[in-house]
Amino acid sequence: MEKLQQRVSPVSVFHGVSGQCGNVTISFFRCRLRSEQVNTTDEAPTTISVRPRKRKADVARLPFYFIFFFLFVLLSSCPPAQACWNPDTGYTSPCRRIPTTDEVEELVAVGSVGFTQYASENIFITPTRSTPLPTLCWASKDEVWNNLLRKDKLYLRDTHVLERHPNLQPKMRAILLDWLMEVCEVYKLHRETFYLGQDYFDRFMATQDNVLKTTLQLIGISCLFIASKMEEIYPPKVHQFAYVTDGACTEDDILSMEILIMKELNWSLSPLTPVAWLNIYMQMAYLKETAEVLIAQYPQATFVQIAELLNLCILDVRSLEFSYGLLAASALFHFSSLELVMKVSGLKWCDLEECVRWMVPFAMSIREAGSSSLKTFKGVAADDMHNIQTHVPYLEWLGRVHSYQLVDIESSQRSPVPSGVLTPPPSSEKPESTVS
Repeated sequence: MEKLQQRVSPVSVFHGVSGQCGNVTISFFRCRLRSEQVNTTDEAPTTISVRPRKRKADVARLPFYFIFFFLFVLLSSCPPAQACWNPDTGYTSPCRRIPTTDEVEELVAVGSVGFTQYASENIFITPTRSTPLPTLCWASKDEVWNNLLRKDKLYLRDTHVLERHPNLQPKMRAILLDWLMEVCEVYKLHRETFYLGQDYFDRFMATQDNVLKTTLQLIGISCLFIASKMEEIYPPKVHQFAYVTDGACTEDDILSMEILIMKELNWSLSPLTPVAWLNIYMQMAYLKETAEVLIAQYPQATFVQIAELLNLCILDVRSLEFSYGLLAASALFHFSSLELVMKVSGLKWCDLEECVRWMVPFAMSIREAGSSSLKTFKGVAADDMHNIQTHVPYLEWLGRVHSYQLVDIESSQRSPVPSGVLTPPPSSEKPESTVS
């Protein structure tokens, strides 16, 4: 740690990288960033800002049912079940046989049929939520929805991931993710790119032990590098990611870590992120029965406000305790109503309650900070502005969250509905930008 700090010059350390929690200030990696652009002096790559901005497949302009089609095709690409049913029946078994640890080669006679000792594992996830999707002309809405739910359950995360790393603290993860948001804003990367990188980071850390804090920046920037290649049509080059670390990570380091991460994740790189769920929920909330579903119909400003709440929540390691779909639904709850959330997500209050209660201090911190205006980016289409990941002083807001948690924990436990929940006003008093 001391050796790393000696390499850092006062000019090269971005003031936002140092995270402050209580009276403790941590700075454990280097970066080269400014609030709106990358320094393009002789040290910087000359190709950073010359390329026009394009949205991958220009999703914002496509008919919205194409988005569901892409999701359906992606979700349907999972490995098929191993058929173990009697083929003469014409059906496929929903289960596959897996040899147990004490597997025996000798057949055990059961009546007139012989079986090997096997344990049965259900590889189909039983739907637990009714579909809120509209009728689709190209597929069954129930099948598409069930695939979405299955996707949310297949990508598991370790809720106690930091217990595997005694040298790390929760605030270090928060500082790293906050910095990755800033990198995304500088390179005009999308929210989906950031959340993919965050997912890769958390799942990769769950496969490792005793990771040192000096390695976190390399892991984080490598995860974002992978995510940008998954999501962006023109991802930044590896030397651009190395540049923002101010020499702490070389191109070879990032490429080597990229291979290691993908192997440890078993090449499973397509989770359904919180912001993807939020897009679905918002579209369902603003879906008009008499209108054709062509493009996203929700207000950009409302989406950005809810996305900021998700950004703040994801910095807390406890967010790993909740599924991505549940996080998005709970964030939407704080800006709308329980009735709306149940309609667009299929969740019930008993499913939402724990996550909503946990999210109360975060919603209070967002409300105190006030709503952020929609940022504009040169080269980004107006209808795609809200999809660009932005950075605000999240670490400062997170400090207020911790204060609220200490003050309100007892009252929130006694109340049937948390006192800090942002109860929506009557319909006649709601602003136009509020989800209704």
